[in-house]
Amino acid sequence: MVEEFNPSTPIYLQLANRICRQIIRNELSPGDKLPSVRGMAVHSGVNPNTVQRTYRELEGMEIVETRRGQGTFVTENETILNDMREHLKEEHISQFVQDMKEMGYTVNEMLEGLKQYVAQLSEEGDSNDKA
Repeated sequence: MVEEFNPSTPIYLQLANRICRQIIRNELSPGDKLPSVRGMAVHSGVNPNTVQRTYRELEGMEIVETRRGQGTFVTENETILNDMREHLKEEHISQFVQDMKEMGYTVNEMLEGLKQYVAQLSEEGDSNDKA
């Protein structure tokens, strides 16, 4: 399965972001082994050097650790993982607020829109539970 990439962002950063999201969604748990460089390259349809750069980037952020002869693993340091989760949340909120301001929405309009959206999601969740 070859993945699609945004041409305006380096592929290694997109792969790193995808791995971070898998960690946040608990698809990858602390201590889990990541696919080999070659395996990830085949799965993603990219050059192994790109995957190696992705793993180096994540290792520099201390999100993963490479164990010689064993592979690359998600860190077991919960503080680092919680910090990553908070950073991604702040990043997405910041982008959302910036986009909404550029469209002319006030903070109160944004908050009201979010409340309505979350309420609608809750209602849909309740109706799906009953179905």
